[in-house]
Amino acid sequence: MTHPTDIRRDLRRVALPEQLRTALRLAELGLPVIPLRVGKQPFGNCRACTRSACGDRPHMLAAGPCACPRPCHAWAAATTDPNILTSTAWAGAWRQAAAVAYHPGGAGLTVVDLDHADAVVWARANLPATKTVATTRGEHWIYEGAMRSVNGVRDGIDLKSTASYTQWRGPGTGTMTALPDAVHALTVKQPPPVRPGPCTIAVPAAVGGRCPHRSPAYLERGIAMAEQRIGGASARVHVTVYATFLAVLSRHGRCGCLTDTHVARLFTAAQAKGESTRHCAEAWANARVTLGM
Repeated sequence: MTHPTDIRRDLRRVALPEQLRTALRLAELGLPVIPLRVGKQPFGNCRACTRSACGDRPHMLAAGPCACPRPCHAWAAATTDPNILTSTAWAGAWRQAAAVAYHPGGAGLTVVDLDHADAVVWARANLPATKTVATTRGEHWIYEGAMRSVNGVRDGIDLKSTASYTQWRGPGTGTMTALPDAVHALTVKQPPPVRPGPCTIAVPAAVGGRCPHRSPAYLERGIAMAEQRIGGASARVHVTVYATFLAVLSRHGRCGCLTDTHVARLFTAAQAKGESTRHCAEAWANARVTLGM
């Protein structure tokens, strides 16, 4: 078998497409690479890979990358093998290639793709610094560590790692750091913002603008305990949410100290357990009716 060093020595004697030269340099660094057509698209599937029979889809990862020696199915074709990259089967693709892409997960990396300026601002405020690469509209933040790829985790933010590819845009600047929990957390679906409707409660006049029988600190403890009770529910979540709403209203619903902010906190805790906004509103309304409010 020809050694990669011998291949690189031989390649210096022939004229190679610019994109192939870039790909070979990246492959030597351990980045699995593929050529891209105009529009950042990989080259089309071959017959052997019809309907993803080769295992090029994320849900078919157990099948592993296809052994077909053609750049025909995006990330699954990415390789660091110079024998494949310089093979006759790939020659036509490299002559037409407009760019080079790499499979981050195959190199043990994750790319946080920030697609516009606002996304970059958000990242600088919420993610640890790492190696960054300027793109046409934003930046790539590259972390050491692989994870599943997810698009649209926030406005203008995609995560590119396993079963994905991203365009090579240069070495970037800064020092690469380990993949942080903050990036993993982006894949967790956030509950929709809570907008509880107006809650009209007949209450007696408060004394001096304060709860006439309890301190603000007591109310805060009560709301925090209610959030804990809802969050700890492992079964019968509907029943727990209703019972908790009932307890809060019975304790604080008539004194004038319960605000929309407190209600929103309770709704958020319930939604985090899978309750919909409608179910939260119904449970709240039913609790008020039960108490005659």
